[in-house]
Amino acid sequence: MFERCDELAAEYDQLEHRLSDPALHADQVEARRVGKRHAMLRPTVETYRRWLQLGEDLGAAEELAQLDDSFAAEARALTDERDQVAEQLAALLVPRDPLDDSDVILEIKAGEGGEESALFAADLARMYQRYAETRGWRVEVLDAVESDLGGYKDLALAVKSAGLPQPGTAPFARLKFEGGVHRVQRVPVTESQGRIHTSAAGVLVFPETEDVEVEIDPADVRVDVFRSSGPGGQSVNTTDSAVRLTHLPTGIVVSCQNQKSQLQNKEQAMRILRARLVAAAEEKAAEEASAMRKSQVRTVDRSERIRTYNFPENRIADHRTGFKAYNLDAVLEGELDPVVQSCIDADQAARLAGAE
Repeated sequence: MFERCDELAAEYDQLEHRLSDPALHADQVEARRVGKRHAMLRPTVETYRRWLQLGEDLGAAEELAQLDDSFAAEARALTDERDQVAEQLAALLVPRDPLDDSDVILEIKAGEGGEESALFAADLARMYQRYAETRGWRVEVLDAVESDLGGYKDLALAVKSAGLPQPGTAPFARLKFEGGVHRVQRVPVTESQGRIHTSAAGVLVFPETEDVEVEIDPADVRVDVFRSSGPGGQSVNTTDSAVRLTHLPTGIVVSCQNQKSQLQNKEQAMRILRARLVAAAEEKAAEEASAMRKSQVRTVDRSERIRTYNFPENRIADHRTGFKAYNLDAVLEGELDPVVQSCIDADQAARLAGAE
């Protein structure tokens, strides 16, 4: 029934043996790769071995039931439990996105709605930062272009897990479905009549991973420097420290102006460019990843919304999964897991249906 499991269990045991060898840890990159693969296989192998053990227990109970009817109830209970474990194992055997164990570069862009959209982009940024705190992730601001009222026209964040994450708990596994247009309905601070306005902000999610090598030929990157824009303090807007990278083969453009020096801005821009190229390569190579990323924002247009944040009703609704809740205030404080889980469950159901 689960023919692949013996092979996976053998690989798991080999990886466990390698992890116990001190020589492996002299190469931190290889040790991390082996550790991630070992952690990824653990739930499947443990569930498989549980299924095998229940099979042995069931066989013994059925034999005893032929001699003593009191064991018949135990046999029925073991049958039910083994069937449940079999369902769990079938779900674990569905192919996973190979980038699920990655960290994330998350970009938030103001769209239609002017200052209100930029303020909402800041609300989304705060929501993701609070959510990261609840999961023990670290958040680093790579670049930020602020609006006049303190919102964000453009913001790039790096979200990193602490240590080696368990399967399904890394930033990309939890945040990859956040990519798309997020619509807000509320009375803007700039509205004097008290009318509800609708505006939008866009979110882009890219994996940042050490496991996928991306070679960037310096000759393929045009570097332009310019003066930072937007509000700022001393030494801001006074030197050409902002950097714009254009990757000529793909046309991808990345700008960074948040740091004080050209070198720092260039390094941050290269991180974002590398993450975008990883996503582009994965999209080209994997049909599943391509289908997932087609849902992400290309233009910040309200008609392409994936989620609506309705402040008057304190309601949040995800239009892909049908999820709806009336605790928007809590979600904006970082209680995002139920919304995220609805997307993960829908994706898992689709993968299971595709595997049948």
